[in-house]
Amino acid sequence: MKKVGIIMGSDSDLPVVEKAINTLKEYGVPYEVHVYSAHRTPVPAAEFSKNARANGFGAIIAAAGMAAHLAGAIAANTTLPVIGIPVKSACLDGMDALLSTVQMPSGIPVATVAINGAATAALIAIQILAVEDKELAGKLDDARAKAAAAVLEKNKAVEEKYN
Repeated sequence: MKKVGIIMGSDSDLPVVEKAINTLKEYGVPYEVHVYSAHRTPVPAAEFSKNARANGFGAIIAAAGMAAHLAGAIAANTTLPVIGIPVKSACLDGMDALLSTVQMPSGIPVATVAINGAATAALIAIQILAVEDKELAGKLDDARAKAAAAVLEKNKAVEEKYN
């Protein structure tokens, strides 16, 4: 199975990124976690992305706050799918990171999730890997079925109480 690379611009992003790590663990997807800054360590970030496919990665998650150029910097150096997580900061509640992550130029795509949406980023990476992995696809199907059953149970309880 291919790995998922998880890159964060600062270790202060780790509380958000841990949700992606935990989701990947839950599905048994191998991953590597690194701290590379688009601005402070551009060469190691570029080297990671340029070599990611050869190093067994199938997708990369990039989390950053504020200027949030990390996902774009990673995407500029690979054709692997890149999923950006805009991280909420103290100044603009993450809107700066969201806009920096989502406003990519044509030809350099970055899939962008909600502010602090690390679990969703991991699920997108898992879905990408599941295109070629039937076992992983089955785990996703099972999780969706369990989620649907939970909602229907809640619906039943609400209907019984109010109808």
